[in-house]
Parts: sequence; structure tokens; C-alpha cells
Amino acid sequence: MTNLLPKMAEIWQQTLNWQPTDQQQAQFQKLYELILEGNRQLNLTRITDPEEFWEKHLWDSLRGIAPLLSANFSPAPLHKRSPASPALIDIGTGAGFPGIPVTITVPNCTITLLDSTRKKITFLDNILTELAFNNAKTLVGRAEEIGQHPQHRLAYDIALIRAVGAASVCAEYTLPLLKQGGLAIIYRGNWTEDETTTLQNAVKQLGGVIESIEQFTTPLSNSIRHCLYLRKVANTPANFPRAVGIPTQKSL
Repeated sequence: MTNLLPKMAEIWQQTLNWQPTDQQQAQFQKLYELILEGNRQLNLTRITDPEEFWEKHLWDSLRGIAPLLSANFSPAPLHKRSPASPALIDIGTGAGFPGIPVTITVPNCTITLLDSTRKKITFLDNILTELAFNNAKTLVGRAEEIGQHPQHRLAYDIALIRAVGAASVCAEYTLPLLKQGGLAIIYRGNWTEDETTTLQNAVKQLGGVIESIEQFTTPLSNSIRHCLYLRKVANTPANFPRAVGIPTQKSL
């Protein structure tokens, strides 16, 4: 095998108070190989170096859900009234991040991987088959449409969104999908106080509050990253999310 992912057991333990089992490590490795293979046909990720893949795709994905991991898979700290098996949705999942690493590490969750690109979803279907996951499924669609769909609106405990648009746009995509008391986790690189003010205004209109903003440093490249945690505390008005394209053109 040429491309072996590093194990990084100590770093996992120090940073997330968690480390993968042998089976999870094997699944990470398999995921990495499938992505390298898929990259030949589809432009899935520029990140192919084993250490960089570990940090920017695996570690980063799981850092956002660290409260779920450190609580021995009990979502209580994240979601005060959460069921034993939380329903998650990963919006704009792309090559499956953060959704697939989360599926590997939180076995009692059910997760929906949403992307608007059918080719990517077909690729993810193959990954789910190869990894024999029965707690994950895929969905082709736009967040604006899914958020208005009765089957999906108010259906999820946790919504994950990484590398998609401005934070207020992410809030408009996630909050309508959440049950009352649910949590949106928005993954960001840089973040400023001004952005917090803008986001607060948007979140308020959507029935949410900013519960916390965590800043952290990645363990290998020492890059600064942020995770924003939005709690849904009231009903999202029926006109949100707005029609396809509107949230990005006229963000709240």
C-alpha cells in the first residue's frame, strides 16, 4: 500500500479526548483510498497527501462534533433533549465531509448526505456501499428546496455545513431543517467580531441563537479554524429558506 494514513492516536486523544478503534482506522483508510480513486474521474478534493488528508478532512470534520465524541457518543451536551440516536444532515457534503467521518465515529446516529451535484452523490453511494454503512443515506437537492420539503423540514437534531457560503447563508440553509432545540454546526476558517454581529441578526430572524463560537488551531499545520454552534429556539418562519439562489444573492 503506497498511501497509508497516519494513525495519530496521541493527537486524537490530546485534542478530542477520543481515538479511533482499529475498525474505525480501517474505515478511514478505506475512505481515503476510495477518494483517491474517485479523484481520477471527479474533482473531489485537492487534499490527497496522507497527513494533510488526515488533518483537513478527518480531524477537521470530527473537531466540529467534538462534544459528541467526548461524551462517549451521547449527544446530551449538544442537544438537551436529543434522542439516543440523533438524526444528522450534512449540507453540501461534496466528497462526504464532514458527514462520512461523522458516520464512522458516531455509530448511533443516522445521517443524510445532501449535495446538489448528482455525480458526487453517485460517488458517495458507492462509498456507503463499500464501507457497508446502513446508518447513512444520500440526497440530491438544493438546501433551499430541501428546507421547504415537509419530509425534511423540522426533521433533524443536528445540521452540519462546511465550506459553503457566508455564515448567514449557512444559517438559512440549516435552521429550517432542525427540530426545536436542534443544533447547527457551521465550519469556518477565519472569523471576526463583525461577522458575529451580522450572523446574530440573521439567526434571530430564523428562530435561532448563537450558542457558542469556538476557535481552535489545527494540530499539524497550526491553522486557525472556527466552529459556530447555533441552537434553534423558536419556529423558523415559513418563508425561510427563500427560493434557490436568493440566500446567496441577498444574505440576511
